[in-house]
Amino acid sequence: MGRRRQRRRGGDEQAQAAVIEKIAQPVHGLPLYNLLDEDGVQLIHQKSMEVLAEVGIAFMDDPEAVGILQEHGVDVRDETAYFDEATVMEYVNKAPSQFTQIARNPANNVIVGGNHMIFAPVYGPPFYWTAERGRREAKLADFVDMVKLAYSSPYMTHSGGTIVEPTDEPTHTRHLDMVYAHLKYSDKPFMGSVTSANNAADSVAMAEIALGADAIRENPAMISLINISSPRRMDDRMLGALKVYARAKQATIIAPFIVSGAMSPASVAGTLIQANAEALAGIAFAQMVQPGTPVIYGTFQTTIDMKSGAPILGAPESQQTLLLSAQMARHYGLPFRSGGSLASSKIPDAQAAYESANMLQGTVAGRVNFVLHSAGWLEGGLAASPEKFLMDCEMLGMMHTLMKPVDISDEAQAMDSLRTVEPGGHHLGTEHTMRNMRTAFYQAELFDYNSAEQWEAEGKKDAVARAHEKYKNILKAYEPPALDPAVDDALTEFIAKRKTEIEPEF
Repeated sequence: MGRRRQRRRGGDEQAQAAVIEKIAQPVHGLPLYNLLDEDGVQLIHQKSMEVLAEVGIAFMDDPEAVGILQEHGVDVRDETAYFDEATVMEYVNKAPSQFTQIARNPANNVIVGGNHMIFAPVYGPPFYWTAERGRREAKLADFVDMVKLAYSSPYMTHSGGTIVEPTDEPTHTRHLDMVYAHLKYSDKPFMGSVTSANNAADSVAMAEIALGADAIRENPAMISLINISSPRRMDDRMLGALKVYARAKQATIIAPFIVSGAMSPASVAGTLIQANAEALAGIAFAQMVQPGTPVIYGTFQTTIDMKSGAPILGAPESQQTLLLSAQMARHYGLPFRSGGSLASSKIPDAQAAYESANMLQGTVAGRVNFVLHSAGWLEGGLAASPEKFLMDCEMLGMMHTLMKPVDISDEAQAMDSLRTVEPGGHHLGTEHTMRNMRTAFYQAELFDYNSAEQWEAEGKKDAVARAHEKYKNILKAYEPPALDPAVDDALTEFIAKRKTEIEPEF
């Protein structure tokens, strides 16, 4: 970390301070958007309790999960669990309101909850788009490149999880390569595999090798995404991974995945009631497995185009659902995950920029604690792009600045400058301007602020072309964080052994 920061900062003291400030985890300092009053919050809560008690949540193909629910007083009939309000709240209240996720480099530890925000990369796309080659299936090399970009970004506080699906690696073992890439090419916190209980166990074992078994029991080394198959269904894969992580005291995001109008009612209120019920059921179950295990209340919601059936990213109803879900998470005293730089556009064009900026503004307004898909998302989540990633990171830099408290110190008041500049004069050459010129305002590296003539003289490059150049230069200059050779050897030995043991599913 020290070498990487030194290379960026150079010898200028003010520049050093600015970069350290940018690297720090952002803390939300803006007023919160609460769309409901207390009566509205209580209404959503009570209707969600009705769904849990009268309609139920299915816990599919997992007899052990059913047994755990029954042991804790939940009525389960034909794999559908019916929760009473007292039971739900008893167990939801066992979850911590805030916790720390540790990283291989302790300087990169993050606080989850409260006013703290975490930006993590796009998650899950099977395709990869670059300006050079267009759209194609994602490979392991692409995954590694994205890990390196996330590591190199001062605004990305997390390495993420399945940034892309490496389709050139076998399905049954690729999780090992992905977890290794996070540990090898970054020292920021990361996410584990959730595609099966065994894959989750492998992730835990690798985290133990890299960070220590005792250390990751004190504070989680992984946050992993447990999606609820809306409407109202948890399957054996997600339940298996959730149980493994809970028993190992690793954090999970319990997140309904909803396309409103298809997987939930065609209304914001109906969607919110369903999503709240689903999230609370998963959170309560996690606490039944391991009381006190860290969890994040999550939601992923978009609307549907009623003409084509396609999901619409960045819709105003999605912003409302995000803000309302954030308010419900705060009501229960839980960290919240949602939002990101989401877009339906197939390339990083104006549509992608508008959609992503719109969604990111709502994400920050709602004080989302864990922002998955904060950079790199295209095509409704089917594609990731390094160019889009870097363009989104510029927005994240702006959000870092926006969330800071306004400086009203003596230096910021600039009274010396205000007293010395004559009417009709300018502040360009004052001592105050010279002292603060490097740090006064955020400047996006990828945005062009020059004259049209200079822009033409420099090749008339658009934002995508500039982002393409930048991502190539970042990868060329990339230096991996130090990793103890003994730890690296232990990881590679574990991976080699597991690859001989894991049988293909099909």
